[in-house]
Amino acid sequence: MADELNLNTELEAPAAPADTADAAAPEAAPAPKPVVELPPGTWIHGTGRRKASVARVRIRPGEGKFTINKREVDDFFNEARDRNDMWAPLDVTETKGKLDVSVTVRGGGPTGQAGAIRLGLSRALKRYDETLERSLRDAGFMTTDARQVERKKYGQPGARRRFQFSKR
Repeated sequence: MADELNLNTELEAPAAPADTADAAAPEAAPAPKPVVELPPGTWIHGTGRRKASVARVRIRPGEGKFTINKREVDDFFNEARDRNDMWAPLDVTETKGKLDVSVTVRGGGPTGQAGAIRLGLSRALKRYDETLERSLRDAGFMTTDARQVERKKYGQPGARRRFQFSKR
């Protein structure tokens, strides 16, 4: 029985010399710098769509001015939900107050317009600084919401609603 092989023995790897282990360690690459140095008057663009709304968003480094169709944000959106939805990309990337944002939005209602602005702003921030894309994507701001209103069908008052059935 002493001649049997012991299958539970662990093989030990030879120890590497100390000087070669340090030389083989990869050096940390420097993080890419954000593209913040733009010529004066230069804007970075992003387009967002949601439902029937289309938003054209422009950003540049500045003191944090945010205008929508040449109006202040509080004048344009009455609901806090829409304002929070629109501000979300700046909050996630911690760039609120560091960028001037100018938006032109057309079509749809307030919710669709806020969603379109959020997508357009996220795309513009990605073009402004590539390192922000990961946090924007993790928050779900880089994905287009493809949901649309279902069309009305003929012979009924809405998309799914039917007229009341009368047996007699």
